[in-house]
Amino acid sequence: MDYDALVPEVLAIAADAGEKIMAFYRQDYEVTQKQDDSPLTEADMASHHRIVEGLRSLSPKLPILSEEEEVAWEQRRDWDRFWLVDPIDGTKDFIKQSGEFTVNIALIENGVPVLGVVTVPALGIEYWGTRSSGAFRRKDGETVRLQVAEPPDEKRVVASKNHMNAETEAFIESLGPHCLVQAGSSLKFCRIAEGEADIYPRVGPTCEWDTGAAQAVLEAAGGCVLTFEGEPLLYGKESVYNPHFVAAGPWFTPV
Repeated sequence: MDYDALVPEVLAIAADAGEKIMAFYRQDYEVTQKQDDSPLTEADMASHHRIVEGLRSLSPKLPILSEEEEVAWEQRRDWDRFWLVDPIDGTKDFIKQSGEFTVNIALIENGVPVLGVVTVPALGIEYWGTRSSGAFRRKDGETVRLQVAEPPDEKRVVASKNHMNAETEAFIESLGPHCLVQAGSSLKFCRIAEGEADIYPRVGPTCEWDTGAAQAVLEAAGGCVLTFEGEPLLYGKESVYNPHFVAAGPWFTPV
């Protein structure tokens, strides 16, 4: 499969989904709670339907796993290639109107994210990456190649605004001299990919759709996403929940 040929089409689908989302931004809309107590808005569903429609048109034979459409393990277990979608990553940031919410579309092959698109509709930024061509960011009409940075002595730690806990704080302290870089949603991975941060530890619940696209971008920029046991973060598991992980540059080795 030619991943690079898919990128413009997937970017266009994500851009259309972003337009659907922004039609609700700063407007009145309904917010409901899902079974896991996370919020769900009309914008999430509008984005979901646009992305699914676009991906089915682009690749009719490839299955799709989206946060907003449950697919049973019995149906997923034989998928060796599939689209992984988070229509809005950071719905809380969308509701708060922070601007730091993203649209995430990844292509997974044999458990590995080989293509990822992350867009930031409120900020007009697009990130993408493939195993074959590297990672890129487009902002204000300018496209630049992304590469993780050599970490300074004082590590720049990107942390969740909404999910800081004692275990995360303990890990951060173990790094020695550090400073915190705040970011929402999958932008935490992208900050490392563009050299603005060095490491993102996640000791808390995430699902595959939260991480797949941004992991593809980070790895295409030379970074890595590893479990605390030092194994790559993989996809297509029976449980859609991820283990705890660390996203960083290639310098990072789990202790």
